[in-house]
Amino acid sequence: MFSIHNVRGRLVTVIVKQVEADETQLIDAIVTLGDQNTKTLGMLAPPVYLQAAERRTLLAAFEDGQLVGYALYALPKRKHHHVQLTHLCVHESHRKRGIARRLVEEITARHRERFGIRAKCRRDYELSRMWSSLGFVPRGEAPGRGSKGLPLDGWWRDHEHPDLFDVADSGALLTVAMDHGVFAELRALTPAQGTNESQSIEAPWLTDLIELTVTPNLFHEVNEIKEQRERRHQRSALQTFRHLRPAGEAVLQRLQELIEATQLWEVPARADEITLLQYVAEASCAGSQVLTTRAPVQPRLADLAWNVAKIRVLPPAVVATHVEELRQAQLYRPADLMGTAFRTGTVVYGGEAELVAFFDQPDTDRGSAFVDRLRSLASGPPEHRRELVRDADGHPVALYAWALEGNVLAVPILRTATHPLEGTLARQLLFLLKGLCRDHGGSVLKITDKHVSPSAQAAAADDGFVQDDEGLVALIVDVCGTAETVRAHAMEAASLTGRDVPVLGPGLPAIVASSAEVAWWPAKITDALLPSFLVPIEPQWSSSLFNVPPTLLPRGDVLGMSREHVYYRAPSHRGERVPARLLWYMSDGVSGQQALGCSRLDEVVVDDPDVLFERFEHLGVYGRSEVRDVADKKTGLAMALRFSDTEIFPHRVSLRRLRQLSRSLDVPLPLISLSEISNELFQAVYQEGHSRT
Repeated sequence: MFSIHNVRGRLVTVIVKQVEADETQLIDAIVTLGDQNTKTLGMLAPPVYLQAAERRTLLAAFEDGQLVGYALYALPKRKHHHVQLTHLCVHESHRKRGIARRLVEEITARHRERFGIRAKCRRDYELSRMWSSLGFVPRGEAPGRGSKGLPLDGWWRDHEHPDLFDVADSGALLTVAMDHGVFAELRALTPAQGTNESQSIEAPWLTDLIELTVTPNLFHEVNEIKEQRERRHQRSALQTFRHLRPAGEAVLQRLQELIEATQLWEVPARADEITLLQYVAEASCAGSQVLTTRAPVQPRLADLAWNVAKIRVLPPAVVATHVEELRQAQLYRPADLMGTAFRTGTVVYGGEAELVAFFDQPDTDRGSAFVDRLRSLASGPPEHRRELVRDADGHPVALYAWALEGNVLAVPILRTATHPLEGTLARQLLFLLKGLCRDHGGSVLKITDKHVSPSAQAAAADDGFVQDDEGLVALIVDVCGTAETVRAHAMEAASLTGRDVPVLGPGLPAIVASSAEVAWWPAKITDALLPSFLVPIEPQWSSSLFNVPPTLLPRGDVLGMSREHVYYRAPSHRGERVPARLLWYMSDGVSGQQALGCSRLDEVVVDDPDVLFERFEHLGVYGRSEVRDVADKKTGLAMALRFSDTEIFPHRVSLRRLRQLSRSLDVPLPLISLSEISNELFQAVYQEGHSRT
């Protein structure tokens, strides 16, 4: 990592690099720099620096080739899953140039798969402003280990992965963020007199209607309390509320939008109003709808919060009225999509007008005409399900409507909005629609929307759809059997569209069979030359990749939305080749050993672990160190299996049943490592996993 900045009119280059264990002179220089700053860092023995270099957890910063700072950190075992920052040091003559930020950002870039970075700092050093500027939030306080036991502040820089609090669904109608004034009236050690209004927000009748939450700015305000006993009490009380964890960059952007809007005011914004806008920005970016405060709020600020951030700033007494109104209204009750921050739910009648701004419409179907057509689909006939997908910020990103007409799943609307993951989302939606068609007994999927986005059109072309006069058409052939059997079912489906299907016979080349299985998903051709492999996978990885067993921690959006994933192993030389099918076998866990699903194997790559990690990081759940751990000890190489279109079986196939099936077919059942299995055994397990009995 490097950057260029201006220092007193001179451009200087800052480089941050990992320190290698054999760079003894550099390590000695870092030790010297650390010893010069023991007053605020504490003393570390030289072997600790060497050990960090060996573990690849020592970074050095250079300005025009001169050592100017370093960061020494640790990677606790997986159950903790954070980065522990031990030393962050910048040479005194080079401070306030952003070097500390570059070091911290490099740690984040290297270990973003971890939940965040944790640090501790003595409170009397008065470095709160520095930690805050680096994106850290105060979390906790503990006595120091020195003879005086001076208190240590805990600091946390979040990597913005969902945690247990994020995914816990309270069932409440409304998420309400509090400012420090309301929080203190509710939880201060000695609440001020006359706090009945704030206490009313916790009335028993509101328990199931609202959820009180706290934002990062509240942690900062609590940290500024001078009196230790009160500060510790309020810090402890913060843990009783759900923590909203908005993305830092999004908050900065939203706050900038709010502050810029204040420039239109006749009277400049006061300091207390800017503080309140920080709460507004955080609540908005975390998906909250209401910020409650006891501070007097000028109408100009309330209007600004609503117009820019769609946040209602209300006193506690008004919140109850707001909830009662929502309780009487139709609500968008979203469910997560593929275990990600994306949410999907039905379009609420009356909410169609909101969608006009997000999705393209042709001239003949624009504005109110588009709204009228959406409403007509809800009333039928036939009555269509109208589904809307929103991203983590609540913005609509995909819209589709469908209805089953005989054996045809008709989709008159399929739109995707401009979004960084638009192409990935389009591919996932097509897969989802194929699954809907299959689950409802359909055999043809027909997308008749004449204005499908280019992203969806490109995805459809790769997914076996054919363009005809009515739109995009795909056959859904729900059979696992011989080429003759699969073709017979395909012909039956094709008869509904007036299409022909190619002649198929036994012994199809692997590439031909795989192409047919893509075009006619979920068809499986068992007498082709397409191999099948059994892949053991530990529960922690199947949970992260497939949400089996279910986890409270959703997958990242890129990982979860993608139809492609990657799994790492040591090179096993067991005939792995592509294309092929993978049968996933969970090798341990509380649910027992079981076959849980299958995928299509698209690529097998053997290379240096770091090369594989950098190439496939966005598709996998292994961290860099874990990819290194699976590498072959002799060659140092690891193997990546890139696969796609995973089907999770509705019914898991237990180890006992797997053994019964292998015995009945008189074929081996290798369970220890990735191994090729007979297509007969694959077919038996697949059919067992989809059995309806």
